[in-house]
Amino acid sequence: MNEKDNQQQGLQLELPQDVAQGEYANFAIITHSSSDFIIDFARVLPGVPKGLVKSRVILAPEHAKRLLGALQENIFRYEREFGPIRIPNQESRTAAPFDIPKGEA
Repeated sequence: MNEKDNQQQGLQLELPQDVAQGEYANFAIITHSSSDFIIDFARVLPGVPKGLVKSRVILAPEHAKRLLGALQENIFRYEREFGPIRIPNQESRTAAPFDIPKGEA
């Protein structure tokens, strides 16, 4: 089945109830190799020394780029409807809303 067939028939997805509940994550770590992008979604709480990875998504580079485009488009739509998303201390390189201690080996 090609992409045109998918668009005409519509893609149907099943969403199991346990997945539909979702997982709260406030931190993501992205790594990559020549063949994959790996996104670990974690929950990190202030005052708790260890975060917990709640979900891992592995993508081919082409799909990672498609995800980037889809996120950009959806953020544009969101901000058009609800206003700009403000990120405190946006000049810093980290996206974490709190300090995360560095691990030691």
